[in-house]
Amino acid sequence: MAETSKSWAMLHTKCPRCRRGAMFSGGMYNFGSNKIHEVCPHCNLHFEIEPGYFYAAMYISYALNVFEGFGIVALTYLLTHNASSPWLYTGTIIGGLFVLSPINFRYSRVLLLYLMSPKINYQPHLDIDDSTPYL
Repeated sequence: MAETSKSWAMLHTKCPRCRRGAMFSGGMYNFGSNKIHEVCPHCNLHFEIEPGYFYAAMYISYALNVFEGFGIVALTYLLTHNASSPWLYTGTIIGGLFVLSPINFRYSRVLLLYLMSPKINYQPHLDIDDSTPYL
């Protein structure tokens, strides 16, 4: 069986160690269900490596918000060609970042676990599909 690519696993918010188990329960925009599992349902990796580990994800989320804010400003200018209304830009930035906040919540944690956690390494022997029955 071929290995699961890192980019696919990050995009689909899979466990960084086995790339099979889901990191989050529920859908991205479902109210009350955008929660991270305590352990990976496939390989039992404890996601919060130490107490308060995901506080570092706030810094990643902040960086994502800054980049997205600049993108929203550029897109607003390209669509409206209005450079004189601060309320137009304020409203679109606040509204756009509010809509993108569930995405930032998930992917800030994914980026933290995949790119900034030296204790977690991909283990290909765990990247197997357990859902197929043996014949």
